[in-house]
Amino acid sequence: MAPTLTSAAHHGSGPKAPIRPVCRVGGVRLQTACSHRPRPSPDTGRRGRPLTRRHTGAVPITGVATPADHALQRRTVTTLVGSQMLGGVGVSSGIAVGSLLAEQVLGSPDLAGLGGTFQVLGGAVIAVPMARIMARRGRRPGLNFGYLLGIAGALALIAAGVVGSFPLLLAGSVLFGGATTANSQARYAAADLAEERHRGRDLSVVVWATTIGAVLGPNLVGLAGRLAGVLGIPALTGPFLFSLAGFVLAGLLLAVRLRPDPLLHARARAEAAAVEPLEHHGSVWRGFRVAAGIPATLLGMLTVALGHAVMVSVMVMTPLQMHHGGAELRVIGLVISIHILGMYAFSPLVGFAVDRFGARSMALVGSGVLVAAALLASRAPTGWSMGLTVALFLLGVGWSFTLVSGSTLIAGSVPVAERAGVQGASDLAMGLAAGGGGALAGLVVGQLGYDVLGLGAAVVAASIAVAAVVVRRPAATV
Repeated sequence: MAPTLTSAAHHGSGPKAPIRPVCRVGGVRLQTACSHRPRPSPDTGRRGRPLTRRHTGAVPITGVATPADHALQRRTVTTLVGSQMLGGVGVSSGIAVGSLLAEQVLGSPDLAGLGGTFQVLGGAVIAVPMARIMARRGRRPGLNFGYLLGIAGALALIAAGVVGSFPLLLAGSVLFGGATTANSQARYAAADLAEERHRGRDLSVVVWATTIGAVLGPNLVGLAGRLAGVLGIPALTGPFLFSLAGFVLAGLLLAVRLRPDPLLHARARAEAAAVEPLEHHGSVWRGFRVAAGIPATLLGMLTVALGHAVMVSVMVMTPLQMHHGGAELRVIGLVISIHILGMYAFSPLVGFAVDRFGARSMALVGSGVLVAAALLASRAPTGWSMGLTVALFLLGVGWSFTLVSGSTLIAGSVPVAERAGVQGASDLAMGLAAGGGGALAGLVVGQLGYDVLGLGAAVVAASIAVAAVVVRRPAATV
């Protein structure tokens, strides 16, 4: 259902209130900054009432940016880059040993993968309350809520390793996912005050900053093990000490420097352009309904979720495929490192391309790269091969294209009053897609083989291109 822009005027006795346009999207009433004052003919009918227009999904007018706004955006982006580096160290340090700690606690590898699954699902679920917090209080409290949960999760995982409790390990993994969600949501904070021509660039720079933490974290495992020995705790719990430090420092940096809050400042600009204060919504369920009614937002959500599902499903089964072929652990680690390099290192270039050529076009490029990566992986022999290494690198690059282009579509099409809920809904869908894709990938490889997984991933990746062609912005009508 195409969204429409209608108006609501004052009725009854007394002075007339200003006409208050509202957008309706799929039955959801959106009061947005696109609700600027109606102008005379030709936009009004014979009785002076505004004519109905279709909402195109473009970001509404939110006031004129000033030099102070530009300075604030630079401060916001640099602060988020710092928090992403610190938070990335915390997340990647824990992920590097998560399955090994689970195997040690259980005494068996059979259910060792559940820790990672619970972390992904926990991150998806935590996106729901985080969106509400952001809607009510801004980005800073929402992001720090995620890092606080990550701190609690890291402590629980350390305790689980000490006492040997698998249920505690699973609970800690769920909470640890809060930090993952905070790192993910930071990209939207970078877009709150971004100019349209630089939105992809600013968002992608924050994504790129994760590279440093993602590379540095796993390389601290050896030092973390020695530190754990000094403290008298199991060696595999040591990396979670670095997780604690990373999350604490990231939270402190945000608390001190992410001021004024970018989302609250964007709202203030939106309200300055509106005829009355805007209502703000943080419900992810409402967010899904809003996204379904704005084609650009729907395409962005599909691009992010499907691209993430393809990447996770192939990536999580590749180490097993290589191990079964006799590949050494250091070779497996090298291939995964090259994959991570592809995911993050070229994000600024992807952001530039999105700003230059358009997010929809770059979603098509991402779809093509993911299809090529999945097909190349499906033809790779068991064990290590150059073809598989190239496939994993392309898998990371394709994911970067879909994440940056899809997120830019969402950030650039959602009214400011709906941002927190819609973006939370997108990250919920992204997390559920990753959890479902990872679980399904194990079944496919176990029953049909890694080559069939690659072919199936190629089909899903191709569906992104189909969506980019089919899900189009409706033409404006009067």
